[in-house]
Amino acid sequence: MSTQSEVSAGRRSGAPMGVFERYLTVWVLLCIIAGIGLGSLFPGVFQAIGRMEVAQVNLPVALLIWLMIIPMLLKIDFHALREVGQHWKGIGVTLFINWLVKPFSMALLGWLFIRVLFADWLPAEQLDSYIAGLILLAAAPCTAMVFVWSNLSDGEPHFTLSQVALNDAIMIVAFAPLVGLLLGISAITVPWDTLLLSVVVYIVIPVIISQVLRRMLLASGRLDRVLKTLQPWSLLALLSTLVLLFGFQGQQVLAQPLIILLLAIPILIQVYFNSMLAYWLNRHFGVAHCVAAPSALIGASNFFELAVATAIALFGFNSGAALATVVGVLVEVPVMLSVVAIVNHTRGWYEAGIQHQHTQEETS
Repeated sequence: MSTQSEVSAGRRSGAPMGVFERYLTVWVLLCIIAGIGLGSLFPGVFQAIGRMEVAQVNLPVALLIWLMIIPMLLKIDFHALREVGQHWKGIGVTLFINWLVKPFSMALLGWLFIRVLFADWLPAEQLDSYIAGLILLAAAPCTAMVFVWSNLSDGEPHFTLSQVALNDAIMIVAFAPLVGLLLGISAITVPWDTLLLSVVVYIVIPVIISQVLRRMLLASGRLDRVLKTLQPWSLLALLSTLVLLFGFQGQQVLAQPLIILLLAIPILIQVYFNSMLAYWLNRHFGVAHCVAAPSALIGASNFFELAVATAIALFGFNSGAALATVVGVLVEVPVMLSVVAIVNHTRGWYEAGIQHQHTQEETS
């Protein structure tokens, strides 16, 4: 592996979980309260912000999303794509889960729970929008937090870095067609012009900006310092976006507080299903635990920042889609920490299975 990729892998995967990340669920709950309160006190301000659009892109939200996403993408070293062959089994399992199993299983779970099982407890006019939000949430794998999860599970840093770089490269070309396909299958109208514009605004442009900045910062030796400086601003942008969302969604949430719990159920099921399927497949193929653990975590996690931005662009602040993506933010940290605990506590079982496979191969 190149020296640059080696250093990047060590730094990125070794990043500890800070106070903001560890208590993200608490901050999200506080943002829900703040957003609902401010939306009730100053409805005119939120309506004015909602009207600040150019070509269906809300300018304040676009700036906040860029501030969220660009620092995350600064961590990605696309040179790591040269190393994907070193862990090809783990890479293959993760790609299978991320791009085939997870999006389609979420579309199925969304239809089952939202349109069938929970339909009587949810606003009828928002059912399609809730399903769309769940699809958006599952359509792109997480970029930033997986380095934290990998570190907590003693994951192989070079695998994590190369897998995230590959996922981000695929996302540039696959996100829009995948979302369009799943929304179409779910009988939800797809505004293709807005969807493609969202990909350009929230994926392509941030990737270009981040990689240009990364080259400049690496050349000057300031990358780590700038990342530390940007990290709190990135989280502040996320929390500000959530305050805006709940400023618009507040009355609906107050009228039907059960909505958040109902939306969380299919999200929780898909996280545990996809992570455990990835974990089992890696064990079946004899992949080392240090690769299987981050593979399971990458396979289960969601790029919720992109999902929130796309939901707002496609369906608006007041939509059920935007609310569904925010529920994904709400459950992300505690759920992923529980998956970390599972893969750590089952390491002995996992490695015993690998050893048994090796013994059978030697005696056959």
